[in-house]
Amino acid sequence: MPDLSQDNLLARLAGRGDPAASDSAWASLAATAPDHDAPGAPVETDEAVAAEVVAAEDAEDSPHDKDKKLDELLGRVKKLVSTKAPAGGAERNAAESAFVPYEPTSLREADLTEGLIEELILKYLLSIGNTTGRAIADQVKLPFKLVEERLRQIKNDQLVVYRGAAAMNDYEYQLTDMGRERARRYSEHCTYFGAAPVSLRDYVASVSAQSLADQHPSAEDLERAFADLLLSKRMMRRLGPAINSGRGLFLYGAPGNGKSSIAERVTRAFGDYIWIPRAIGIDGEILRLFDPSNHEEAPLEQSDGLLESRVDKRWVRIRRPTIIVGGELTMGSLEVTLNTSTGISEAPLQLKSNCGTLVIDDFGRQRMSTDELLNRWIVPLEKRFDFLNLPNGKKIQVPFDQLIVFSTNLEPRDLVDDAFLRRIPYKIDV
Repeated sequence: MPDLSQDNLLARLAGRGDPAASDSAWASLAATAPDHDAPGAPVETDEAVAAEVVAAEDAEDSPHDKDKKLDELLGRVKKLVSTKAPAGGAERNAAESAFVPYEPTSLREADLTEGLIEELILKYLLSIGNTTGRAIADQVKLPFKLVEERLRQIKNDQLVVYRGAAAMNDYEYQLTDMGRERARRYSEHCTYFGAAPVSLRDYVASVSAQSLADQHPSAEDLERAFADLLLSKRMMRRLGPAINSGRGLFLYGAPGNGKSSIAERVTRAFGDYIWIPRAIGIDGEILRLFDPSNHEEAPLEQSDGLLESRVDKRWVRIRRPTIIVGGELTMGSLEVTLNTSTGISEAPLQLKSNCGTLVIDDFGRQRMSTDELLNRWIVPLEKRFDFLNLPNGKKIQVPFDQLIVFSTNLEPRDLVDDAFLRRIPYKIDV
């Protein structure tokens, strides 16, 4: 690479030196055109690709030619999605995208405060009575050395006492009267004493690293995902580009023709596992994300014992989520809900489905009107991020990174207007 220091550059511009180098210097100062769009070339959109899928189906080509067209369309969708990805997303290599949360070595690295750890410890001891330091560390999912340092300080503050010795250079701890009183004050605000929360910044970074935008299923991935269903080649050719785009799609048609079965299997075309935090901490508020009723935990195998010992226990590995909601969907399901008796906030459905699939089954028959859902999601579907209101009045920005599938036996144009349909480029008649 040529040296572009000031002296060298001026010398070459003045003609002293290699003429070819002089030309190169001038070229380096010239403005360059973006290489992703040739001058005068039409800008490709999801709607254009979706229209070509339909046109390809109507063309009277041989099955071999149609398969070639499917591969070409998948490649174009992949290129289209990669140009829309955030800076650096398309260049992320396999090693970087294999997100693994490693155990923190300090509270600063874990983005936690000493006050929060004290609160969790005291509330846990108030609930259980007395227990060992290692049991407390296992409860809050932090390394024992970090918890031990905080326990030592809490003892010096006369909030706990040693009840007795325990194995492995540990002690059994019990609350004092002063510690019990402080634990009750903490519990009045929030009764949560589970895993220490992960910061919102770390969660956003994890979604970016495990995003569906970086997953581009091939034709073989699609066949594997729908292996237990009898689908025609025509249907596979329509589903391929829609799933590969990672954006929303409509499945509509007569009742009982397999729309829900197709929607439930879409996630299988992507990677198998992701990591999510058990809870997210935002300015003192606890937002519980891991939900056993919607998430299937996938513990590491025993052969990965060394890796497991280094993993941050505040995170849990799950299968890519497929969350299905039907007529029970309400506006409250899409907002942060606060349990007033416990003070614990629950994440909305779209947050729980990040990096996976959210299926709105029997769309148009929900207790909330389609206009309400339209107004709530019209911006997130376009921008790929959402805004949530916390119980303390704070508004936060969170990722909106999932494939949303609307399954209905009604005509889409009879349900929503053109503004909403434009954000759902793929409409597939099953």
